[in-house]
Amino acid sequence: MDRIWGQACAELEQSVGPNNYNHWIKPLRLTAIDEGAARFVSPTRFISDWVNRHFAKDIMAVLTRNGATVERLRFDVGSPAPRATAQAAAPAGQAPEAPTTRAPRTDLGAPLDPRYTFTNFVVGKPNELAHAAARRVAEGGPVGFNPLFLYGGVGLGKTHLMHAIAQDYQARHPSAQVLYLSAEQFMYRFVQALRESSIMDFKGMFRNVNMLMVDDVQFIAGKDSTQEEFFHTFNALVDQGKQIVISADRAPAEIKGLEERIKSRLSCGLIVDLHPTTYELRLGILQSKTEVFCAQQPDLEIGAGVLEFLAHRITTNVRVLEGALQRLFAHASLLRREITLEVAQECLADILRTNDRKINIDDIQRKVAEHFNIRLADMMGPKRARNVARPRQIAMYLSKQLTSRSLPEIGRRFGGRDHTTIMHGVRKIEELLVEDSAMVEDIAVLKRMLEA
Repeated sequence: MDRIWGQACAELEQSVGPNNYNHWIKPLRLTAIDEGAARFVSPTRFISDWVNRHFAKDIMAVLTRNGATVERLRFDVGSPAPRATAQAAAPAGQAPEAPTTRAPRTDLGAPLDPRYTFTNFVVGKPNELAHAAARRVAEGGPVGFNPLFLYGGVGLGKTHLMHAIAQDYQARHPSAQVLYLSAEQFMYRFVQALRESSIMDFKGMFRNVNMLMVDDVQFIAGKDSTQEEFFHTFNALVDQGKQIVISADRAPAEIKGLEERIKSRLSCGLIVDLHPTTYELRLGILQSKTEVFCAQQPDLEIGAGVLEFLAHRITTNVRVLEGALQRLFAHASLLRREITLEVAQECLADILRTNDRKINIDDIQRKVAEHFNIRLADMMGPKRARNVARPRQIAMYLSKQLTSRSLPEIGRRFGGRDHTTIMHGVRKIEELLVEDSAMVEDIAVLKRMLEA
């Protein structure tokens, strides 16, 4: 079994990448192959479940190529015994080397996406500070801020930068241990450790890394026990001078249900807002992606004005923009058609209609904040001063008028406010529109800017 698995591991490391291999496949030990089932010992149920979901096909294909017919995988949870790998197998007639003591593993995080690198991250004014800070953290060494806290709406590049930091840092520091995972995974691992009475193993793993990266930290809000452990983990790493990188959909102070002591700790580092994309940034992203597509399929042709049209019409987020471009290229490739403006309008009709219908609440908040010269954070914050409260109510009113969002949904986007607060704000503006000509003019100007 060791010989078969050793040969398979050499191929798997190439096919799934060194990071995925080290995190997920290397901890496994093949113990038997019987009646089409390959049986493995895995150190935890979490690893076996993840491997079964994401790498089962790769493993079965490689084992079959190495002479073992495998149709399914089976896992037992335990402590895998030391095994020889393809790289360290002992020559015939010699005893295998004695196992060496291994450093604490950091293989319970999420796999990194090799597509998310600094090289293919398009930089523009809305994200230039976040990009610069991420680059600095990836270099390693004293940074001057800890943690780095990235926040912004969906599809603005937070996760891309997180993956880029991790991969660049590991390339520069191969022996360093980087643990990247979502807040939900952190919570899952903590609860699992409590159930299995292995909390000390959990603490040892999370507090012996060189860099801890937690995505979407807002999901631990309201989870008291998880927040307690996160707080102590955070403090332990900072005290050791280890770097922490956090992302969320809003600033620490605006995450409802997050303990004040955690908000305070998170606010001690560098907090960077990734703003919604501008037309120029969207066009740059499309041009970058088009170069990649055209390099892969040089016979495809894209007509003049198509990219500019997409950058102007699809403004929700970068994921929707990239998905639209990918669909357009697939359509043109399969039907062997040139990508003209007419083809784009036909192929992407549903996406274009959706974008025509929707105005983003983030854009409403930003335009109103700019118009009244207040901080964007005040839209979600608790301030009740008239110069802040009135613009906030205007943004609530426009969100109700120009989007299809419900009052509870709008409330969540305004710092977790109750729907009755939103209703009060909307009614107040409706009353003022009857008697205040300046309010009428402000609303008209804002609508023109938002609908332009």
